[in-house]
Amino acid sequence: MRTTQRIYGFALALTFCLPATLEAQNLYIENTGNNTVGEYGLNGSTVNASLITGLSTPAAIATSGNDLFVENRDNGTVGEYTTSGSTVTSSLITGLSEPWGMAISGSDLFVYNYSAGTIGEYTTSGSTVNASLITGLGSPVCLAASGSDLFVPYGNGVAEFTTSGTLLNSSLISAGGWIFGMAVSGNDIFIANYQSGTIGEYTTSGATVNPSLITGLSSPVGIAIYGNDLYVANSGNNTIGEYTTSGATVNASLITGLSGPSDITISPVPEPCSGTLTGLGAAGLWLWRRRK
Repeated sequence: MRTTQRIYGFALALTFCLPATLEAQNLYIENTGNNTVGEYGLNGSTVNASLITGLSTPAAIATSGNDLFVENRDNGTVGEYTTSGSTVTSSLITGLSEPWGMAISGSDLFVYNYSAGTIGEYTTSGSTVNASLITGLGSPVCLAASGSDLFVPYGNGVAEFTTSGTLLNSSLISAGGWIFGMAVSGNDIFIANYQSGTIGEYTTSGATVNPSLITGLSSPVGIAIYGNDLYVANSGNNTIGEYTTSGATVNASLITGLSGPSDITISPVPEPCSGTLTGLGAAGLWLWRRRK
C-alpha cells in the first residue's frame, strides 16, 4: 500500500506539471538613422517603434534574460535596458573605441572595438574582465558566440577563438565580401554578406553548407534566429525579412519603414516548467503524507 501511495504522489506531480506561461518573443531592432531601438512581434506587428530613444549611433544589440545591451558607437559606451524599455544604466561600459559588434556568452559580454582592432571582455554587470582579450584584428563589425567559442570576421572570412582569447583557427570559414552579421544555431552559423546581398550557411567546424542560402538581399547587416526562422535586417531598403533556415522566403518585407537598421535580436525563450515541477512535486508529496 505504501509503495502505491508513493507512486500516486509522483504521478500527480508529473500529470499536473504544465509548462510555465511563456512571454511573447519579440524582435528588437536598432535604428541608426534615428538613434532608437524598436520592438516588433515575430509576425511583423509593431509593439513600440521607439522603445528606447536618445542613443548615440547604435551599432549592436544583444539580449540576456530580461535585459537589452546596446552599443553606442559615437560615445564609446554600452548601455543596459530592460526589454520593456526602461533604462538600467545608459553607461554600463564606457571608454570603448568605436564599439561595433557584440556577443553574450553566459554572464560575459564581448565587445569589438572597431578603431583599436580589439575585443574586450566584460561581465553583464559591467565589470571589466579583460579590455584587450583579443588584439591585432582588422575591422570586423559583428561577433557571434556559441558555448566557449567566439566567431570573428577576419579578412574575407571568419576566425575562431575561445572565449578566453585563444586563437583556434584564423581561417575557419572563407566567406568573402564584407561580413556584417552572424548568428549561430546548433552546429550551423549563418553569415550576412553585405556586398553580395546574401546569407551563407556554414557549420561551426568550418564546412560550407550553402554560401548562397538566401540571395537578393539589400545590404544585410544583422541576423537573428528563432526556431527554424531567420530574421534579416536590410540596411539598403530599411526592412526586416523573414526566411527559413533552409533558405525559403517567408516574407521578404516583414517589417518596413525602418531608419537605418543596424542590428537585430530576439528576446530569449524562458525555461518552461522548472518552478511548476518543483511546486507540484512538493504538492504530491504532501498529499502522499496525508493519505499515509
